[in-house]
Amino acid sequence: MSSIHAQYPPLDSRPIKNTVCLFDVDGTLTPARRTVSPEMLSLLQQLRRKVAIGFVGGSDLIKQQEQLGVNGANVIDMFDFCFAENGLTAYRQGVSLPSNSFIQCLGEARYKPLANFILHYIADLDIPLKRGTFIEFRNGMINVSPIGRNASVQERNEFEAYDKIHKVRETMVEKLRERFEDYGLTYSIGGQISFDVFPKGWDKTYCLQHVKEFETVHFFGDKTYKGGNDYEIFEDQRTIGHTVTKPEDTMAKLKTLFDL
Repeated sequence: MSSIHAQYPPLDSRPIKNTVCLFDVDGTLTPARRTVSPEMLSLLQQLRRKVAIGFVGGSDLIKQQEQLGVNGANVIDMFDFCFAENGLTAYRQGVSLPSNSFIQCLGEARYKPLANFILHYIADLDIPLKRGTFIEFRNGMINVSPIGRNASVQERNEFEAYDKIHKVRETMVEKLRERFEDYGLTYSIGGQISFDVFPKGWDKTYCLQHVKEFETVHFFGDKTYKGGNDYEIFEDQRTIGHTVTKPEDTMAKLKTLFDL
């Protein structure tokens, strides 16, 4: 355990017993793909002295480090539990936990037709803008973006508004479900410009196997509606779900719930 983790009470000695708070990242702890605010970090530090805390996000650890690890801080020291890629990459108080792999589960022979279909579909898609990186291959999933993950912040905002009207991602997901219904995959829309594809059961509930010691698990997320990437863990009977609309809403709920 690092010296930073040792600055906080042991997990079994926090004042609010047997309780952990898990947080989505984009739209919950930070604005989408932006960095965390000093006010949020300060509040999380206060909360950590009362309960165990962790984040669970679909992105890889590098992106979560960029968003949460400001001023050179190491993100795995800032939380008791770090769950990148829905928990396929996991840390408990700085120590790595067992991992898993999307490609090992699906197999190369099945992955190639899926990737080819996605790229052909996007090539034929008539949307206002296209940039680059339409499929991002991660350890536990692939992330698919019709506009491309290289889009700027302004372009992301514009696509999000366009997608709300024209349902580009929702329509694409339905096509993939029909075409690859025998693959046993889950499609989860999250963030502004993309959706995740992963084996069934590898949604954010995957991380709950690592927090079984806690009787109470609070989860805070913004995409808690059906089809959103927070839906499964929000609805899971093992969690107490809290829907938030933005980081400021998260902070307001934490202050009320935990007297911060």
